Amino acid sequence: MLTRLWYRSRRLALPLLPFSALYAAGIALRRFAYGVGLKRTRRFPVPVVVVGNVTVGGTGKTPLVIWLAHHLKSLGFTPGIVSRGYGGRARHWPQQVRPDSDPVMVGDEAVLLARRTGCPLCAAPDRVAAVEALLEHTSCDIVISDDGLQHLAMGRDLEIVVVDGSRGLGNGHLLPAGPLREPAARLRRADLVISNGPWRRDVPVMEVVSPRVVALRADEDSGGVHSLSEAAGERVHAVAGIGNPQRFFDLLVRHGLEVVPHAFPDHHLYRKKDLAFDVDLPVVMTEKDAVKCRRFAGDNHWVVEIDVEPDEAFVRQLDLLLRKLNDGQKAA
Repeated sequence: MLTRLWYRSRRLALPLLPFSALYAAGIALRRFAYGVGLKRTRRFPVPVVVVGNVTVGGTGKTPLVIWLAHHLKSLGFTPGIVSRGYGGRARHWPQQVRPDSDPVMVGDEAVLLARRTGCPLCAAPDRVAAVEALLEHTSCDIVISDDGLQHLAMGRDLEIVVVDGSRGLGNGHLLPAGPLREPAARLRRADLVISNGPWRRDVPVMEVVSPRVVALRADEDSGGVHSLSEAAGERVHAVAGIGNPQRFFDLLVRHGLEVVPHAFPDHHLYRKKDLAFDVDLPVVMTEKDAVKCRRFAGDNHWVVEIDVEPDEAFVRQLDLLLRKLNDGQKAA
């Protein structure tokens, strides 16, 4: 219902605008408190790069964080990552996350990032505590925050905002009348804005490259990896428990698959019976879903792995900003 309000009907959202006005006042008051020092922003001895969004739901931050981690390594940095650990049931935070950590305890996105980047990663709802723990236990010289744009207690040196190209900013209203966590003008204060797929002509784009299907019970040396295009013509059960499941379904359709869609809530904690469908077809899922399904995966369960590639204009501007950060650290 809310998705329809946010992305399809401005008129139906009108009764909620007074509540959005209250939300806007709360945002402004909170930002004012940090601006005048009533609330403290913690600064760190290494640069912090935030990759976030201004809308509720998935925009494609996680693939960009993966790309950014590898890009920073190619430039000679030693990056670490902090994540909220959303959905994790650990009793104590922060948690140091490894590729083999339990996603039930530390969250699915945290495990996925650890697996795909090879970077040290610390998860905690308190981002300041996560960064401090990461720096205490590792030798990283730059920190990537997966989300956290609105976590003003965490100081940052560079902000990258990701927008879903297909949905944009929805109806342009703040919560609850619209999908915006912050006013659209917030984009102007970010250092870089990029869209996941085409959005506005003045905004750089990142595109999905080299999508592949990987058998959940296989490894890359076992022949269980195929280009997604090789599966064209196959009819499959498509499973997605992410912020915008339709983006995953559309990706499969664009590559020629016939999709039977199964959308689950974001960060859904899967059980084996969730993947027991009446019609026996291959089951394909997102990487975030796969980290929770791997423990009971069958021979017919596959994960779609993707990489993203930002356009050259974005990369040039990013590298310029990173050089300035690096020069500033050396001067300090």
